[in-house]
Amino acid sequence: MAVSSSASSSLLRAASLYSRTRFFHSSFRNLSPSSPSLLDHQRSLASAAVRSFHCSVPRWSHRLHWRSPFSLRAQIRAVNPVIERLERKFSTMAAEHPFKAVLTSLPKPGGGEFGKFYSLPALNDPRIDKLPYCIRILLESAVRNCDNFQVKEEDVEKIIDWQNTSPKQVEIPFKPARVLLQDFTGVPAVVDLACMRDAMHKLGSDTNKINPLVPVDLVIDHSVQVDVTRSENAVQANMELEFQRNKERFSFLKWGSTAFHNMLVVPPGSGIVHQVNLEYLGRVVFNTNGMLYPDSVVGTDSHTTMIDGLGVAGWGVGGIEAEAAMLGQPMSMVLPGVVGFKLSGKLRNGVTATDLVLTVTQILRKHGVVGKFVEFYGDGMSELSLADRATIANMSPEYGATMGFFPVDHVTLQYLKLTGRSDETVAMIESYLRANKMFVDYNEPQQERVYSSYLELNLAEVEPCISGPKRPHDRVPLREMKSDWNSCLNNKAGFKGFAVPKEAQDKVAKFSFHGQPAELRHGGVVIAAITSCTNTSNPSVMLGAGLVAKKACELGLQVKPWIKTSLAPGSGVVTKYLLQSGLQEYLNKQGFHIVGYGCTTCIGNSGELDESVASAISENDIVASAVLSGNRNFEGRVHALTRANYLASPPLVVAYALAGTVDIDFDKEPIGTGKDGKSVYFKDIWPSTAEIAEAVQSSVLPEMFKSTYEAITKGNPMWNQLSVPSSTMYSWDPNSTYIHEPPYFKNMTMEPPGAHGVKDAYCLLNFGDSITTDHISPAGSIHKDSPAAKFLLDRGVERKDFNSYGSRRGNDEVMARGTFANIRLVNKLLNGEVGPKTVHVPTGEKLYVFDAAMRYKDAGYDTIVLAGAEYGSGSSRDWAAKGPMLLGVKAVIAKSFERIHRSNLVGMGIIPLCFKSGEDADTLGLTGHERYTIDLPSKITDIRPGQDVTVTTDNGKSFTCTVRFDTEVELAYFNNGGILPYVIRNLIKQ
Repeated sequence: MAVSSSASSSLLRAASLYSRTRFFHSSFRNLSPSSPSLLDHQRSLASAAVRSFHCSVPRWSHRLHWRSPFSLRAQIRAVNPVIERLERKFSTMAAEHPFKAVLTSLPKPGGGEFGKFYSLPALNDPRIDKLPYCIRILLESAVRNCDNFQVKEEDVEKIIDWQNTSPKQVEIPFKPARVLLQDFTGVPAVVDLACMRDAMHKLGSDTNKINPLVPVDLVIDHSVQVDVTRSENAVQANMELEFQRNKERFSFLKWGSTAFHNMLVVPPGSGIVHQVNLEYLGRVVFNTNGMLYPDSVVGTDSHTTMIDGLGVAGWGVGGIEAEAAMLGQPMSMVLPGVVGFKLSGKLRNGVTATDLVLTVTQILRKHGVVGKFVEFYGDGMSELSLADRATIANMSPEYGATMGFFPVDHVTLQYLKLTGRSDETVAMIESYLRANKMFVDYNEPQQERVYSSYLELNLAEVEPCISGPKRPHDRVPLREMKSDWNSCLNNKAGFKGFAVPKEAQDKVAKFSFHGQPAELRHGGVVIAAITSCTNTSNPSVMLGAGLVAKKACELGLQVKPWIKTSLAPGSGVVTKYLLQSGLQEYLNKQGFHIVGYGCTTCIGNSGELDESVASAISENDIVASAVLSGNRNFEGRVHALTRANYLASPPLVVAYALAGTVDIDFDKEPIGTGKDGKSVYFKDIWPSTAEIAEAVQSSVLPEMFKSTYEAITKGNPMWNQLSVPSSTMYSWDPNSTYIHEPPYFKNMTMEPPGAHGVKDAYCLLNFGDSITTDHISPAGSIHKDSPAAKFLLDRGVERKDFNSYGSRRGNDEVMARGTFANIRLVNKLLNGEVGPKTVHVPTGEKLYVFDAAMRYKDAGYDTIVLAGAEYGSGSSRDWAAKGPMLLGVKAVIAKSFERIHRSNLVGMGIIPLCFKSGEDADTLGLTGHERYTIDLPSKITDIRPGQDVTVTTDNGKSFTCTVRFDTEVELAYFNNGGILPYVIRNLIKQ
């Protein structure tokens, strides 16, 4: 665009430049690892704005190279002195960083410097020394990013005064260093970004503003299914099926990696996102052209928290929050309380890290840590390997915390070296963290830190256990498993009950499996899967599983052929050390062949059971079991036919597969009969801690990590052959059943819709406690009779090609129909009937939830949802908020919300309200057949975070609820109809 010589045009453009440069000044902080240092970057901001004024905004990438614009600047200065004056003004502004006085050099031991950093000790405030380490990371980010625009000096003071401010629920902004995606959540995120570009275009603005401003890593790991098992060719066969099913999705993601700057896509078959993050993507400390700062990450998967085991602050957010963070919007969060969890002692012989994390999960769930950070410390830390720490950090969502944080110490540094980080990088990390008081050295006297509350666990008290049959925090000591199972059969239907009549509890279902006689009883294991990010990153439990398989083979035990066994490592490194140890051979002999590299059974990608097994379960109403080394066992998630699902360590998965049932007392009953005719017991196949340690020491080698990750971004032949268009705007195919343009911005204008209450709404669903995001938006198989199935069949998709809900998250039409489609849904309006249906209140008809919702929408009625405690627990699934919004849900009234889901609801413009303490729908006499009016002020300025509002019904009942907009920023999102419209309007104004 040529520069106009007219004065009016110059002034208009100068004003635009001022606005855009202010946006650059406030937002372009956490750039890619190759971008300029902060001060250099700030001083060049006006020049960057001038370049964007003359041409297009520069493309950002992981390997950014700046081109000198001197000749261009000279030309513009010659014709437009207004721009020159503005550039000088912005250079002066950029140099006036509020904390420039604490910018400090970090010297190298041999001379020179690693770079510069914002020094917390240089703030010279004694309160900082008592801060938990995880809060210091928030503090450093606020200091470094302080511009008194998006991050203010008073925000820094709030964090320094954490001990006094955190109980007051104060709000702070946080700018993470990077964003992490997986494909189930990444596809809808890229769909949203593509749609936002369209919206910018329709509103006459610059589509290039829709580009990630921080590094974004997307690992394709959730789309592999366990179709082929017990075969040497299983990996290749499953990957071929994966590409057949998902070619359209993969092409779309590959397009995104070229259309959007600063986005790295790790191809399918590379591993589970969290293990790849731990072993490869995690920086611990960024060195961005001489500016040093701690790594931090938000991810669109709940188990992003696994990286906390590496001392990197990370947690899961909804996709819509992640998209806003990518586009430079600071994350608004309540300054959290921090639970100090002291570990002492040492694990007993034969006790695994999985046993430990299930114990920790139960303790923390009982203590109550929703919305809080947990920080681990104490003498017991020296007994935990990095992989053990990552296992505990991984399950933060299961115990409800935002983060389970392990500060960096010598164990962390050893792991960094093991996984191929260079000596110079590790030296830089240690030097920086020591200099900024973020490193723990247990060889030195410890400065006492202050926590909001305190817990302690002696590791010696941990005993072998599993969790289930329906929730991760329902821990069962192994010695009590048989009696607990019998109780579950007898108990009424619920989290710990199946209500099987006494006379039916000994039922035996006999069937033929490929010509062999077979039988199933209640508790019979039909799926045994070593899977998920929680455990497949941990060499001790993976090699422990191999040792169990080896001992069983040597004694003559064999897993029954009708049990669907699988092994899905989190990265190629696992395969290398299982082969190095010689243990993969024995796992294969027991049916645990490697089936793929990704998140399989744990996300619901368990594949189909053999038809004979499925028929035996269905025709005889057998309560069949799955045992998996995962982190999620919610109803309907693992497989529709496994009503009992237990989380266990990988060695225990093998043991239960050998036993063939969960109805066994391992202390007293034999697992089977050996080749010598003698009974074989659990103790005969269980490896000692010393045996496992020896296997780890001899088999897990640094070269394995280096060779694996040198090849990770090279892709594979199937990925590399995908061709994608070069356009930066996506061409939507209206006939696609995978990728569809969502309707979020179709009627959007620059004027926000404003605040709104709810009037005369019907209740779409009435729930009890612990409704998970899997209940709201399942990730697994699409049931043949569901509205989503009908939609696909009508468009010529055969049942065998349905794939899963998770794989179709790029299509809002499928996902809206899949909302509340979990086959285990318990809706009080159905009076005990289980399934994805509800009652259409005006007519009394029983309909699929989607059909009822559409009938309400077509008639012009809003709807609400009633719920109990922990509504929205589980995955950080933004479709659990997007789906209800598309169904016309305007509010959810619950006893309590899980953190991520509540913020997702706000992000989609749905009002979250909490009943007052001691009240719920039942105590208030609500049946769900009423009509509800929520008296919310019509002016956003009249609404305050956490204020009370009145809810009235058409039968005269009235009660008070608390509105769960927790921050002023969330109120702004609500006023704009959601977080993404808010971001678009802000970007256009810049």
